[in-house]
Amino acid sequence: MFRIGHGYDVHQFAENRNLILGGVNIPYQKGLLGHSDADVLVHAIMDSILGALALGDIGHLFPDNDENYKDADSIKLLKKVAEIMNEKNYRIGNIDATVIAQMPKLAPYIENMRKNIADACQCDISKISVKATTEEKLGFTGALLGISAHSVVLLERIN
Repeated sequence: MFRIGHGYDVHQFAENRNLILGGVNIPYQKGLLGHSDADVLVHAIMDSILGALALGDIGHLFPDNDENYKDADSIKLLKKVAEIMNEKNYRIGNIDATVIAQMPKLAPYIENMRKNIADACQCDISKISVKATTEEKLGFTGALLGISAHSVVLLERIN
């Protein structure tokens, strides 16, 4: 049995914050605003997994008014989502995720993002696709106001 989920997330740029994407600290003049580390890529991936399991979204599981998640490491939260997935007898078939950002250029960091995500999901890196694109200076990402991400996941039933 297979299940498919889609996730989407967006965060605006903010001063005095680290830019964390896929668990990688990327050198840039701004970070993303959020209650946790605002890792928009990992948030979209978590939402896609939770969606495939029909368990809502990350806001339900990790509320932004809960101080336990203030500045939380999103990779650690992804590990918790992967544990829930395993408890429900599913594993990652594959993840296909896209980061939409005009700047910074992300190509040098994508392999490390893939590795971090695969490790958190306890799967082979060959099951994780991360891509980056711009919006050709259109929309809020093109205007350098923030970054968004989409994720699609295929889950496979275990047993």
